[in-house]
Amino acid sequence: MNTFYEKLLKCAEAVSEKISFRPEIGLVLGSGLGDYAETMQIEETLEYADIEGFPISTVSGHKGRFLFGYVKGVPVVAMQGRVHYYEGYPMQDVVLPIRLMGKMGVKKVILTNAAGGVNYDFHPGTLMIITDHITSLVPSPLIGPNEESLGTRFPDMSEVYSRRLRDIIKKAGENTGVSLKEGVYVQFTGPAYETPAEIRMCRAIGGDAAGMSTACEAIAARHMGLEVCGISCITNLAAGMSDRPLDHKEVQETADKVAADFTRLITESIRLMGQLD
Repeated sequence: MNTFYEKLLKCAEAVSEKISFRPEIGLVLGSGLGDYAETMQIEETLEYADIEGFPISTVSGHKGRFLFGYVKGVPVVAMQGRVHYYEGYPMQDVVLPIRLMGKMGVKKVILTNAAGGVNYDFHPGTLMIITDHITSLVPSPLIGPNEESLGTRFPDMSEVYSRRLRDIIKKAGENTGVSLKEGVYVQFTGPAYETPAEIRMCRAIGGDAAGMSTACEAIAARHMGLEVCGISCITNLAAGMSDRPLDHKEVQETADKVAADFTRLITESIRLMGQLD
């Protein structure tokens, strides 16, 4: 048995021993967006540290726990904080939380993040539906022995971000009056912010937003057959696009400003997704 798969099974067993809740939708809350979980009807809570072998979030603003509960009657598990490749974890550990959600019974995953705007039409506070991604700059989470019980060796990535879920987010935006953009997300390793030259490259290859997470999680989720969608909160213009130096504090401040819109959008999106088969 693959070592990473054995770890996944042990984590799944630990969760099943501690948690009785069975979620249908998984929600990953990015930098500055974790407070959304407090709006849920929370039934059970599980700290990452209480799951043996589970990677722990070390970044400010990532509380490091699963919250289980309901959003408009839909059973949801929310990750209040994620782990990143730049924290020193192997990529298979970085995506372990997503795979664990699949083992919990989750069928649909909503990935959110704070990202730098690469598209000049975007501004701090823009919410962007992820239509596709570019991960050529980070290791694939599927490198290494394949576990056939999770997914095929060569999974199709023609539609990583489900078209029908993207349409639901658009409908949720219309219903709540939240303005949305669409674009391609490019994942870098971090933790240093990208250079102006790297951002020019990002724009040249078709990127609209740049960040340090999400796309690797989406690959792992699709490998398992989960349905995926993603939303980026554009918290700043990327390097070289303004005179201001990049600062993580700005990321959190912008996320706080769009919190009300983000809350309405996610809540309505989950309500609509709960009506799907």
